[in-house]
Amino acid sequence: MTGRDRMLTTLRFEEPDRPPHFETMFEIEEEAFGLRFPDRTAWHGCSSIAKQEMISQCMEIYERIIETYEWDALPVFWPWSDPDGVSAARRAFDSRVLVGSIVGAVVWSIETIDDWMAFSVDLAEHPERIHAEARRRLDAAKAAIDRLADAGAEFILLVNDIADNKATFLRPEQMREFVLPYLGEAVAHVRDRGAIPFTHTDGNIMSILDDYIALGAAAYQSVDPMAGMDIAEVKRRCHGKLALMGNVQCSLLQDGPGRAIRASARYCLDHAAAGGGYIFGSSNTIFPGMPLHNYEIMLDEFRAWQSER
Repeated sequence: MTGRDRMLTTLRFEEPDRPPHFETMFEIEEEAFGLRFPDRTAWHGCSSIAKQEMISQCMEIYERIIETYEWDALPVFWPWSDPDGVSAARRAFDSRVLVGSIVGAVVWSIETIDDWMAFSVDLAEHPERIHAEARRRLDAAKAAIDRLADAGAEFILLVNDIADNKATFLRPEQMREFVLPYLGEAVAHVRDRGAIPFTHTDGNIMSILDDYIALGAAAYQSVDPMAGMDIAEVKRRCHGKLALMGNVQCSLLQDGPGRAIRASARYCLDHAAAGGGYIFGSSNTIFPGMPLHNYEIMLDEFRAWQSER
């Protein structure tokens, strides 16, 4: 099976030869390969020639990641939400892996609120302002989705942290008014453009899990164990309706110990892989400062689990 086939099989809730694996970002490339992605500030205002050189630099690193860590999909994270990066990845990796991109700030979310006092006042006294800004963000996201779909993105990951370790950042009834309808519209727009919609949120969303399933996304990434998201229970409620990705605890990938990383990886695989609908991965990203050895422990346990099947 190619990585692309493996992804499409599990998203149909059929069992591939093994669960697919990829991460939403991989930012320890220097430790892994002695190479570095271009600085994230270098893209703004650069010439077209410089941009193409930087995109080629990214493709070289992506090639190493895909080959070394057996990724089955690639969300082109540098350049961020950029159709030129998607087009280059389709040329480089087409049919080998599923190629997509990321769109953030789609809806009101924790990371997009700068002034919590003003937000709270508007929520109570001027809800029309909250709705107007929600519509503006959604329209901007739709335009980004259009550009990425035109460039050949096969999936689009909509990233919006709408919960913390305890609960959603608004009450469930407020989520259903100010956040979820707009997120659902973004998901539908991705599908209308012929791409596969993925969603991401950290945190505990158990109070709105049925609403989140009803958004119509193909997969939900994070399934945050640090927030009490038990993937066994989430799988039970989501199977056949919403595929899951992640749940290997990112704090353990940062700090260890190795045996705890192995236990977290094994729990995910034992409770989520059966029947398809699961993509193996961390509960966040492979972020700067994470010891490469810890990511390799996670993947070693993944291979050990496969060998026992």
